[in-house]
Amino acid sequence: MSLSPFNLIRISCDSLRGNRLRSALTTLGVFMGVTAVSATMQVRTISTSVISTEMEKREAPQILAYMYSSNDRQLQREDVDYLKNRLTGVQKIGTKAWVSLEATVIFDQKEAVANIHAVSEEHLEISGRSLLQGRFFSSADFINYRSVVVIDRFLAENLFEGKNPIGEKIYWEGRLYIIVGMIDTKMRSQNHEPSGEMLIPMSLYSALTGRSTVGFILMRPERVAEMERLKEQVETLLKQRYPDGEIWVRANIEDILEQKKTLDMVSRALLAVGAIALLVGGVGIANITIAAVMERTPEIGLRRAIGATEGDIMCQFILEAAILSLIGGVLAIATVHGLTVVVADRFELPYEFERKTAGLALGSALLVGVGAGFLPAMQASKLDPVQALRSR
Repeated sequence: MSLSPFNLIRISCDSLRGNRLRSALTTLGVFMGVTAVSATMQVRTISTSVISTEMEKREAPQILAYMYSSNDRQLQREDVDYLKNRLTGVQKIGTKAWVSLEATVIFDQKEAVANIHAVSEEHLEISGRSLLQGRFFSSADFINYRSVVVIDRFLAENLFEGKNPIGEKIYWEGRLYIIVGMIDTKMRSQNHEPSGEMLIPMSLYSALTGRSTVGFILMRPERVAEMERLKEQVETLLKQRYPDGEIWVRANIEDILEQKKTLDMVSRALLAVGAIALLVGGVGIANITIAAVMERTPEIGLRRAIGATEGDIMCQFILEAAILSLIGGVLAIATVHGLTVVVADRFELPYEFERKTAGLALGSALLVGVGAGFLPAMQASKLDPVQALRSR
């Protein structure tokens, strides 16, 4: 007669309590393996959160191309069409020029420092910036060379102190500009600190300076994973077009990409160590389960003689392994969570307990525990009752 699930659990727990040292050693093996796996997952989760937080502070991933030549030749607007027709994997492409760094802009006798850049119509889509108020430059602004500007939040707060800047007039080098929009403030690169930014149409910059060149060609890739390939493609194309020019191509998130690459390598190494530790714990479970089967052979024979089925015997040993794996896994997850909270608070790291991560770690513990105990449990269920009783 088959045992009920409740009786099966009770018998398994009584058996585990009967040999506390063996149970403790098995639990310890699982604990160490799950601790390694769980800690690896937490390191990856926190590191990914840190990288995501850093990405949110930056402009959207983009590639910048610049050329320097001995005859002061620079990139032209025509180069944008040249690249656009030959590049693959590009979401948007546009131009940008540094007009003035740390320029003094004036509003109603109040001064503020700003970096002034000339940009093309695609700038918002390339940079990933959000328009907070007003509008961005229209086609008419470029065609009619209008003296309109878009400022960022940082400059707006310094100049207007919470007032609506849209429609206000500001001065730079004695020339009047009308504010038509305000965008959010973003870091352009790793070492860039917000200091206020004012954008003007590229056509207006060309009219004021008499230059037909552009400072940078900016490209936003469709996928971040394609940035390295796209960089090489841009550099190759521009070198073909300008054999005598010195081409400079880089990504604005190169430091983050390096961090991500390092994180992936470290995570794989730690995960391998965790998997090995978990497998070692599984081997310990298998060995201890085999020893338990040999030690409890008479008990198995007696239970078979009074009506226990092969399934009862097999389920009991698998259940014992599962209980020990569950206890070791829960203790490991709780320990890693507690230590992670302390470290995250100490170093001000973003951390939030993830059920998915905990479930994956606990699931791996149960899988290893049940898998390791399966063959010994099957061996126990196949014992002949008569021979098992004679072994007393």
